[in-house]
Amino acid sequence: MLPTIHRILYASDLKPGSRAAFRAAASLCGHYESHITYLHVIEPSNTGAERLVRGLMSEDKSLKELHDDSIKHVQEQVLDRVKAFCDTELDEHETLKEEQLTARVEEGTRWETILKVAEDINASIIVMGVRHNNKASKLLMGSTSSKVMNHSRRPVLIVPLKDE
Repeated sequence: MLPTIHRILYASDLKPGSRAAFRAAASLCGHYESHITYLHVIEPSNTGAERLVRGLMSEDKSLKELHDDSIKHVQEQVLDRVKAFCDTELDEHETLKEEQLTARVEEGTRWETILKVAEDINASIIVMGVRHNNKASKLLMGSTSSKVMNHSRRPVLIVPLKDE
């Protein structure tokens, strides 16, 4: 049996088909009256891409301002998406309260960032999905999810996903 769950870290790639994993996180949250941190990790851009963007940019905004605006926009999208999910997919007694949900967008290597944020928030459990698009991925179980599972000191709930 799992110990009491106070904080859930839900890691999402924001692709269609991830509803089952979020439903599992929301169910845990409702059962334990806990808190979900919805995490989306963005891979850092390489220096060549940054140079290209700088060359195409106007003088009005700095690259850092564009970056920060993009992060804020993704966070807003995450919160809107979660609200829409709760409104359409969850029963009235399952709906998350606003104070039960935080959205974070971080930059870094996905599996390392997931573990770092889990540590930062002292997550009781990490919930994430895995897609099996081909036979090779079925054998490897997805590189991000398997790395998180193999390096985590916390329980990890891996939910199989289907493309929607």
